[in-house]
Amino acid sequence: MKQDHQRICLIHYHEIGLKGHNRARFEMRLLKNVESLLVGYPVVTIHRISGRLCVFLKEGTDLKTAVRASEVVLRVPGVARVSCGFKCIRDLDVMGQAAVDALSEAGDFASFKVQARRNHTDFETTSMDMNRIIGSVLCARFPEKRVKMKNPDIQVGVEVVQNAVYVYARSVRGVGGLPVGSSGKVVTLLSSGIDSPVATWRMARRGAICIAVHFSGRPQASDASEYLVDDIARVLERSGCIARTYVVPFGDYQREISLKVPPQLRIIMYRRLMFRVAQEIAFREGAGALVTGESLGQVASQTLANIRCTDAVVRLPVFRPLIGSDKQEIIADAESLGTFDISAQDVSDCCTLFMPRNPETQGDLAVVEEAERVLPVSEWVSALADSAEIHDYACPSYKRPRANPASAHQEE
Repeated sequence: MKQDHQRICLIHYHEIGLKGHNRARFEMRLLKNVESLLVGYPVVTIHRISGRLCVFLKEGTDLKTAVRASEVVLRVPGVARVSCGFKCIRDLDVMGQAAVDALSEAGDFASFKVQARRNHTDFETTSMDMNRIIGSVLCARFPEKRVKMKNPDIQVGVEVVQNAVYVYARSVRGVGGLPVGSSGKVVTLLSSGIDSPVATWRMARRGAICIAVHFSGRPQASDASEYLVDDIARVLERSGCIARTYVVPFGDYQREISLKVPPQLRIIMYRRLMFRVAQEIAFREGAGALVTGESLGQVASQTLANIRCTDAVVRLPVFRPLIGSDKQEIIADAESLGTFDISAQDVSDCCTLFMPRNPETQGDLAVVEEAERVLPVSEWVSALADSAEIHDYACPSYKRPRANPASAHQEE
């Protein structure tokens, strides 16, 4: 079908609209994120218009390409809904034809209604009159369809602004939240398992730039988990939700811990060292918090007592987005995100290395600290952070840290 109107993707947001004087900053952050992720698509420009972002596509862009572009945008944090449609002139006959074209591309439906809105009163026709006029055009063009004012299958949107009209019918819900880069930077402990990618995603959806740290069992175990983490990062990268990953070879240090501390305390000791290293990397990155995929009571390290033992070694706040979620809820989120099939692969990593038969579930902080005295922790933290291998990903809002950032030890 040949179109005489310019194709657009209209981006709706909800939470950003509640912001006060900072609203423009959130809108521009979202605009920049979308702009970067749509590189390679036939985009002319993206503008802020009347509480929306509008992506203007090049003349001749077909529906398939427009839908693919909208599917990219739907995954971007901060986007509540994306509507594919047309821009046309402020003429009722042209608007009616644009509405016919938009509804023709909306897919299968049995009922519809028109929701018109004029943002400028210099257009004489009122919103109610536009509903009636354009609705009659659609009824004539689709006589087998019925008008339904409550819960129709399709809602045809007609928005009259100062110099143009935006008409759309194909509309799909996005992920919502806040644009990545609007809430600072965090360091997330990212394994190849199911939970931590979901936790990372949830923090990105709240506007955080996520820097991942992956603790590999190498050289005591294979490096297979590192490839899975890269695959997970590639999924997160599609929506600009991860900036870089630090891969830390952790196996030799686990072996040293297993030889020097009581077996039941190994997991707590591993976690305490991981948290220290993650904090060191956070200071180097200028991040303000750590993030884990822990869910209360799910495994031995995730009891209240053991969480207290690990949190005690860091000064930064530790966010646990999944703390109150059960496994089925987390799996559902992982499937929706697209990381579940990657995480479900059975590979060995540092989490399964040198595991005790009976791990401590109710760690006593004083006992743990006493057992840890035999370990050269400060030396290990610096060595592990320095040995980390960096992998960068496409995150529009990420800025690399300065050349010589202060470490956690320097700031103490």
